[in-house]
Amino acid sequence: MPEQSLDAADKADLALEIAHLLFIDVVGYSKLLVNEQIELMQQLNRIVRATECFRDAETSGKLIRLPTGDGMVLLFFRSPEQPVHCALQISDALRDQPHIRLRMGIHSGPVNQVVDVNDQINMAGAGINVGQRVMDCGDAGHILLSNHVAEDLAQYRHWQPYLHDLGECEAKHGLRLHIVNLHKDDVGNAAIPEKLRPLKAGKRTTSNTEPINAPLWTKPWVIVALVLLGFVLVVSALIFSRPGWSPSSGGTPISEKSIAVLPFENRSEEKNNAYFADGVQDEILTRLAKISILKVISRTSTQHYKSTPENLPEIARELGVAFILEGGVQKSSDTVRVNVQLIRAANDSHVWAETYDRKLNDIFSVESDIAKAIADQLRIKLTGEEEQTISAKATENSIAYDEYLRGLAFTLKAGTTPASNLGAQTHLREAVRLDPKFALAWALLAKVDAVSLFTFNFQPTVELVNETRQASETAFSLDPDLREALLARGYYYFACLKDYKSATAFFERARQFLPNDSKAPEALALVTRRRGLWSQSDSYFDDAERLDPRNPSLLTQHALSFVHLRRFSEAIKKLDQVLNVTPDDIDTLALKGSIAQAEGDLARAATFLNTIHATPDHSTALETQAYQALLERRPERMIAPLNAFLLKPDPSLGYINGELRFWLGWLQRASGDEQAARMTWQAACKELEGFFEVQSGNLMLLSDLALTRASLGEKDEALALAAQAAAACPLEKDAVSGPMAIEILARVIALTGDTERATAAVEQLLTLPYDGTLGLSVPLTPALLRLDPMFDSLRNNARFQRLISEHPK
Repeated sequence: MPEQSLDAADKADLALEIAHLLFIDVVGYSKLLVNEQIELMQQLNRIVRATECFRDAETSGKLIRLPTGDGMVLLFFRSPEQPVHCALQISDALRDQPHIRLRMGIHSGPVNQVVDVNDQINMAGAGINVGQRVMDCGDAGHILLSNHVAEDLAQYRHWQPYLHDLGECEAKHGLRLHIVNLHKDDVGNAAIPEKLRPLKAGKRTTSNTEPINAPLWTKPWVIVALVLLGFVLVVSALIFSRPGWSPSSGGTPISEKSIAVLPFENRSEEKNNAYFADGVQDEILTRLAKISILKVISRTSTQHYKSTPENLPEIARELGVAFILEGGVQKSSDTVRVNVQLIRAANDSHVWAETYDRKLNDIFSVESDIAKAIADQLRIKLTGEEEQTISAKATENSIAYDEYLRGLAFTLKAGTTPASNLGAQTHLREAVRLDPKFALAWALLAKVDAVSLFTFNFQPTVELVNETRQASETAFSLDPDLREALLARGYYYFACLKDYKSATAFFERARQFLPNDSKAPEALALVTRRRGLWSQSDSYFDDAERLDPRNPSLLTQHALSFVHLRRFSEAIKKLDQVLNVTPDDIDTLALKGSIAQAEGDLARAATFLNTIHATPDHSTALETQAYQALLERRPERMIAPLNAFLLKPDPSLGYINGELRFWLGWLQRASGDEQAARMTWQAACKELEGFFEVQSGNLMLLSDLALTRASLGEKDEALALAAQAAAACPLEKDAVSGPMAIEILARVIALTGDTERATAAVEQLLTLPYDGTLGLSVPLTPALLRLDPMFDSLRNNARFQRLISEHPK
């Protein structure tokens, strides 16, 4: 920490404050030569200073760092998560430097400033003492937490898989500490620390006065164990016999505080009022999700069921809930009737039912009353804040609310499309025009705008970015505590500014207010993936799926993470879950085909791709079929279908038509018709350049145009576009899409003759997880490099041959 004189110390505030401490110790430090110690500490200092947590805390002025001889201690002051994140980031950086062996300890406790022997300000207090003892319990690779910190982290689902209780140990001066080991997958050290092994082995750590030769059954610890065993057997029998037991949920009992809201039936004479029933169901579900103790399954997992199905116990087991809410809505002019019934799923018994007849402008009170009644039936005592949140009235303008529900209905449709986004925007813009203080509508408009940017790869035009910013800022200024407003702000930073760090902060804050809504952990999964925090993203996906277990979009996104990481077997398992919900889904079958291609199994890929009838509406599936024909070197069978589609291209597909022409050109070249290929690529360039004028930063468009130019042999133009792609999405700022620019460059220079440079780019790509280019979602693999005709120019390069032979998969 910065030095201060004694005079400064006289003026310093010496009051106690709570610090969140990270102790770092180099294992085996004293055995090193002096020059080795100096070099190692310099390396460690650089690694620690480079972590994001260190830089953030230092920038905000809320960080104190102290040397400790064999290591250091960092004092954070904002959150107990800070030292944990920092420890994980340090561990990640050390993977390439195995010679630096650390143990780390984390604790939160009181500290205060003191004046040391050099008349400098230093830190002392119980927090320092306990944190040092926690670290001392560990061996190399361990990240140990005091139970105090672990209990704070355990309140968040994404930390729970990392926490492993080690029990108590006796530290220096007789201090007894409850220690928790933080590890998961390749993070931390899963082994029991040496100091705690006697405890884990069942050895006594206190008195040892009992006779050595006493009969085993007379020993007190055996008697206690037998009593506990009998108790466990009785409790287990009771649990297994309960109706709420769910074998399908991994052998865990279903909580009584859990519910799924099935689609509400539209009982209006006008079938066009279905949007209203959908909206009322979603609003009730959203209010229930704001009750912290209640597990609520998201709508995307329930929308595939009927309003009043016959197999409720089976549905409840699939969703992992104890209760089901069914309902119906009848809207006529300015009156509304809402019928609801709460059902205990295990025995299909009705617990509670009610009918509400209200004026349209009183629909909020119906949604609020239903949520409160359910909480009462489930014996949940609402906090004052929860009751206030559930009772909130979004707008006084019933017409604006009707427009909001119409817009909401478009966002609730399975499979978001550009057309559904446009419909949502139209109604939401009208809702906020009718009531400019309608924060909930502003928030949803911001999210819809953001989705159109990052889902459909639209260029962030000035108009759309400005609307997203205005909508998110207005929602937030009208109600800073509105959960949906926090999500909207996060999506603005995510989609428009690509400021993933700020987006994460908003999503984390929203999650605190939405403990039982899958939207926040899903958003966190997406944004942490962009930041390259793959393990953390995986944990967030797991959290979201616990609340939304049958959401095809969520499951697909999780599968894509595994695809990007080339963990194909795990991706297949997720995609099979999607097909269980939506059998024969074209895009899912195509993705399974892509995975088989990446593994070099073209026969298996064909079993998926030959069963689907893709159209330009499913452009990814169609392009995967085209790629299959190229990999098989059987181009003729896809030339006619693409030609037929492109005779009358669909204008709503935008630049995708040009992308399809790129594929058609390659199929024509592979068939030996070079003249047709050049004509097709020239047409593709003309089409793509029309969009390029207004979407010059669109990475997918840049990819298509660069590779089409390279296919025509226009090296300089193609290289310039590849450089522009790299500038538009730098690798260090986007772990998912950043490497795409490297693949674009690799393909361009492979097509234009620079084999050494192309091979170097390919070698780098094989070490990176990322989203594929050319409309495909699979990153390059050695198997694809062996099959893809675009890399034929590298076949005689010895370095390229080593790459594809050293990496058989």
